[in-house]
This record gives sequence, C-alpha cells and structure tokens, in this order.
Amino acid sequence: MPVSGPTRKTSESIGGNPMSTSICPCGSGNLLDACCGHYHAGHPAPCATALMRSRYSAYVLGLVDYLVDTTLPAQQAGLDRDAINAWSAQSTWLGLEIESSEVLGGQPEHAFVTFIARWHDSEGEHSHREKSSFVQNNGRWYFIDPTVEVKIGRNDACLCGSGQKFKKCCSSYR
Repeated sequence: MPVSGPTRKTSESIGGNPMSTSICPCGSGNLLDACCGHYHAGHPAPCATALMRSRYSAYVLGLVDYLVDTTLPAQQAGLDRDAINAWSAQSTWLGLEIESSEVLGGQPEHAFVTFIARWHDSEGEHSHREKSSFVQNNGRWYFIDPTVEVKIGRNDACLCGSGQKFKKCCSSYR
C-alpha cells in the first residue's frame, strides 16, 4: 500500500522523537507508535515485511542506528553511517509500496520482500525497486545488504550466526 503523499521530516520527528499522533511513514495508515515506532523502540519485527516497512520509516525519520542494527550483524561494520544519514536528511520521502513478500522457510528462516521506494532530492524524483533478502536469527529479522561485501568462504560459518556452513545457509540469498 503506497503512502498517499510526501512524507517529510518535521521538528517532531527529527532525532527519533516522533509525536504519538504521527501517521507512520510506511504507508500502513496506522499511528507511528502503534506501527513501526514499536520496532524502532526495540521490539523485534514479527516478519520480514514488517522489518522492511520499519526500515523505510527509519530512513524517513533519520534513525541511522536502527538501520544499522537491523542489517545482518556481520555486515554492520561495512555500512557508511554518514552516507545513510546524508541520504535520509537530503531526501523527501514520497512513499513505499510492498509488491510481494515470500517466506522461504528453512532453519534459519529466510524471506524476500520486493518493494518500490520513492523519494525526491536535489536531482529530482526517484524510484527504486528491489527484491531484498532477510534472515531471522535468535528471534530477530535482519536485512542482508547486497552492497556490503563480506569475505567468506563457502565452508565458513554463515554470516547470520546460525552455526551452519555459509553454503548451506545464506549463500543463495546474497
């Protein structure tokens, strides 16, 4: 479900202190506190789609720590916090549309979420379509970032912390 209009940071939302009466930027139509704000406050997202929506909302609200924390732990050190913050701050977020969600099962559980995110910046309006990979470990879902290179052999322990070999776990989801 796309957001009906532009989502902009306001004085109430900058710095991670959104007002409890704010509509969630993810496009659900629910109040932020009852939607993605619940996950931003530390509660685990129940599924990959909820994590995807909460990550979009985190970009809108400038919650860089949340974006890092919900990325696969083995990839977190490779993220550029300054670039994430700059992109978040310099963009007017226009909406998120979830096209599909595919739970793949397995142990640990994997999922794909296909989405379109729209934003406007100094170069104009943009649209990005992506099929993102997610893995659940220890009751938490994590985004597997395809832009963060991690050197790992097929027989090494998996990045997700499952204890399985990489080739038997997350190798096909990167």
